[in-house]
Amino acid sequence: MNYIVQMIRFLLIPLILCFTLLPSFSALRGGVDYKIPFDYTKLNQAELESKAEFYYTSALNTKELNENMTYALNLYALLSDAYPENITYFLRLGKLYDVLGKDRYAKGQFYRAMNVNPSRPEPYFYLGDFYYEREQYRKALKFYLKAYDFGYSEHYQTLEKIGTIYQKFGDTENALYYLQCAVVLNPSDDLYARINNIKSADDINSEYYKN
Repeated sequence: MNYIVQMIRFLLIPLILCFTLLPSFSALRGGVDYKIPFDYTKLNQAELESKAEFYYTSALNTKELNENMTYALNLYALLSDAYPENITYFLRLGKLYDVLGKDRYAKGQFYRAMNVNPSRPEPYFYLGDFYYEREQYRKALKFYLKAYDFGYSEHYQTLEKIGTIYQKFGDTENALYYLQCAVVLNPSDDLYARINNIKSADDINSEYYKN
């Protein structure tokens, strides 16, 4: 009898996993075409958001396709399907794919968010981060500057990243401008030190060329 029960469990587990993970694996293949048969009018959006956010935070900490990642993918896929006007759901999906190393699908979700509302700064910032983490700084700068133009002119992370990229490019004038804007929003010894180092290097170079 125990043997039969074990066999039934053995056969059922793959089926359960298949139905549970299907939306996530469809999404991992780049699929935004799958449909979950669900009456959206019965959804409690706030409750789903709360659960999705919980699993999202846990998933980012683990950075692997485990149970938390799967739940986060499922919930945000459902939310983005039910409420396609909310760009946060696409951005969350994009970030999850990003940490899983699914680059094409991550960018796809960020662009979906951008297409919903091209004047919102968040998708551009996320794309800037995407390229920054891959050391593709010219592309990152392009999107950070877009985010800046569309409303992130007083967003610390945007200003700091733009300043850092200009510093990497040797454009000290722009580097100082954006880093000084950033330090006003979030003063830190580290950022002050960086600014002072750039100024000192500029002074040394000026003296060199003057002589």
